[in-house]
Amino acid sequence: MDMDVLRKPPLPSTDPFYRPPKHFAAEPAGAILRSRRVDLALFGLVPQQVSAWQLLYRSCDLHGTPEAAVTTVLLPLDADPRQARPLLAFQTAMDAVSEKCSPSYSLRLGARALGSATQFEWLLVANALRRGWAVSIADHEGPRGNFGAPREPGYRGLDGIRAALRFAPLGLRPETPVAVWGYSGGGMAGSWLVEMAPTYAPEIDIVGAALGAPVGDPGQVFVRLNGSHYAGLPAIVIAALRRLYPALGAMIQNELTRDGHRLVARAENSTPLIAILALAGKKMDDYLTRPLAEVLAAPDLQAMFDDLRLGNSTPACPLLVVQPVHDQVIHMDGVDGQVDRYRRGGAAVTYVRDRLSEHFSGLVLTTPISLNWLADRLAGQPVGDTGDSTVWSVVASPSGIRGLWEMARTAALVALGRPLRQETEPVATIPRVRAA
Repeated sequence: MDMDVLRKPPLPSTDPFYRPPKHFAAEPAGAILRSRRVDLALFGLVPQQVSAWQLLYRSCDLHGTPEAAVTTVLLPLDADPRQARPLLAFQTAMDAVSEKCSPSYSLRLGARALGSATQFEWLLVANALRRGWAVSIADHEGPRGNFGAPREPGYRGLDGIRAALRFAPLGLRPETPVAVWGYSGGGMAGSWLVEMAPTYAPEIDIVGAALGAPVGDPGQVFVRLNGSHYAGLPAIVIAALRRLYPALGAMIQNELTRDGHRLVARAENSTPLIAILALAGKKMDDYLTRPLAEVLAAPDLQAMFDDLRLGNSTPACPLLVVQPVHDQVIHMDGVDGQVDRYRRGGAAVTYVRDRLSEHFSGLVLTTPISLNWLADRLAGQPVGDTGDSTVWSVVASPSGIRGLWEMARTAALVALGRPLRQETEPVATIPRVRAA
């Protein structure tokens, strides 16, 4: 392979494409500021045969301040933009502060992002392209990598959808039906997207969202993972949120030891996998001047965790929530609470718990049920059962096994760099009559 082809692309902070033009704040939310074609690759190494662009668009941060954001938009190779097709808004598990984990960087040919979850998730997203769907993958954490921030992923994801619907080469229309999908950190981002949609972007026709292990209560996850094999994840959250919440910033400044500052700096610069491996077993108590429980009991920090909790706004679209019973990262009771809050608000939620998968295998094993459920919503089929069910395995059915077989075929195409073409007719995209 020609090594010039694999030349490392510039990081977002040094790439002029990411710098918005003057007066961009006057543009409407979702307005396209700039676009370019890009080449994608599996793990930055295996070139992918797919139609891909990046869109710089106007969005906003947690406080509503205008900012520029980026989404990567995709079509199957040689897809006819005149053919009607749905849009999948995939919310990736960025789970990092490091800009190397932004999907607009980590998915590109030549990217160096060892340990990025998004690079692995590409093997799953490619299944949507084989179905003939268009895909939008927003940098939902924004330019500063605000992992764990509330509402922001919703704003950026929804404005990324708006930009994709306006981008002529995709051939989409304002009434194009949209599906939302994400797992773990991506499930959390997807939750914020559908929570914010009814008030922030009511014009978008979101027909359903599949949310896998969507966190539920980040405060509970933070406490449970402290000192565990996955202690690197709460360390990343601290590194991200200290800029957004003054109480957390003050705690880090005044309560952390010198080694504690080094730990947070290491988390800030790591990809999720590297942080998990490097910081396994670390206890924040060992890096604070007083016990963690005492620090977290402060009213300002309790208010922060209340702000991070999902389920306090009700999505308008139907939801599929899938959660491993023995998830070692996202405990089931936090997701139980999120589902309960959605239902109390009137949302239609189908909640499936899986006994045999754990957190990481769940990402793969829940893909067939998630895509099939979304395909049914895109085709206009009624939701049916919206209760709870606990199954031995979400793939223990003929359709589940077929789904795994199709995923294996897709993974082979991706690994070999073969064309990712539309292999089935896109599901029906006839505009629906929407309630006023």
